[in-house]
Amino acid sequence: MKIVKHENVTWIDLENPSINDVEYIRENFNIHPLALEEFTIPTYRARATKYSNCLFLTIHVPLFDSKKRTTYASEVDILLTKTHLITGHTKNIYQLEKFFDDLQKSEGKRRTYMIHSTAHLLYEIFKLLTESCFPRIDHVTKHIDKIQDEIFSGNERTMVREISIVKRDILNFRRTLMPQRSIVESIIAQSNGTVPKDIKMYYHDLIGTNIRLWNDLESAKETITSLEKTNNSLLSEKINQRMRIITVFSVLWIPITIYLSIFSLNIASLPFRDNPYALLIHLTSLLVISLITFIIFKLARWI
Repeated sequence: MKIVKHENVTWIDLENPSINDVEYIRENFNIHPLALEEFTIPTYRARATKYSNCLFLTIHVPLFDSKKRTTYASEVDILLTKTHLITGHTKNIYQLEKFFDDLQKSEGKRRTYMIHSTAHLLYEIFKLLTESCFPRIDHVTKHIDKIQDEIFSGNERTMVREISIVKRDILNFRRTLMPQRSIVESIIAQSNGTVPKDIKMYYHDLIGTNIRLWNDLESAKETITSLEKTNNSLLSEKINQRMRIITVFSVLWIPITIYLSIFSLNIASLPFRDNPYALLIHLTSLLVISLITFIIFKLARWI
C-alpha cells in the first residue's frame, strides 16, 4: 500500500490488493461493502457503479506482452470519494507507478495535480493512461509497414503468421479500449458532488482522445486486412505458377511414356535394333516428341 497526500486530497494505491488492505480501507473509510469486495475479485468488463458517498470504476488498461507479442487487458479498480482516490491493480502499470512516485518525490507536482479535487487527480490519471496508448499504436503501425515491405519482397509465406499476430494484437487492443468511452461518460454524468462541474469539460476531451485512438485502430485494422488479402493473392499466384510448371512436366511426359510403352510390347522387334546409333535415335525421337508437344501447348496458350 502506498499513500500520497496533499491538503484535502489523498491517493492510496494498492498493488495486488490483499484482505488486509481491504480491511484497512473498511476500518478507516465509510465505503460501501460491495465496493470493497471488488478490489479482490477480478472483473472482466469495465463498469461504473455509483454508491451513496463514492463512485466505483473498473477500467482495463492495454499492456503489451513481449513474449506472446500481443496486447492484453490489465484491470484497474478505482474508488473515488470527495477526499480520497483509491486505486487497485494486480499488474505493474509503468505509467501509473511513475506518476505516483513523481507525486511522492515532488511537492511542486503535488500542488499541480492534487490541489483541486480527487476528480481532477483522476482526470490526470485517465489522461496519462489514455495517451500512453498512442506509442503502442505506433508500434503496431511500424509492424504493419514491415509486413508490407516483406510481402512485396517475396516473403509471402512467412508473413502469414506475422499478419495473424498483428490481427490478434489489434483485436485485443480494440476489445480493451472499446468500453473506456462509456466509463468516461459515466463520470461526466455524476451529479452527487463527487465530480465537480468545472472538471467535466476536461473529461469531454478524454472522449475526443479515445475517439482518435479508436480511429487509429480502425485504420490499422483495415490496413492489415487489406495486406492479408494481398498476401493471400500473391501466395496463391505463386502456388499456381508452381503447379503450372509441375503440370507442364507431367503433360510432356505423357507422349514419352506412350512411346516407351509401345516399344516395350513383345509384338515386334525393336526398331533400329542392329543400328549402332539406336540409343541416340530413340533419345532424339523422345526429345522431338516432347518438343512437338510443348509447341502445340504453347500455340494453344495452355502454358
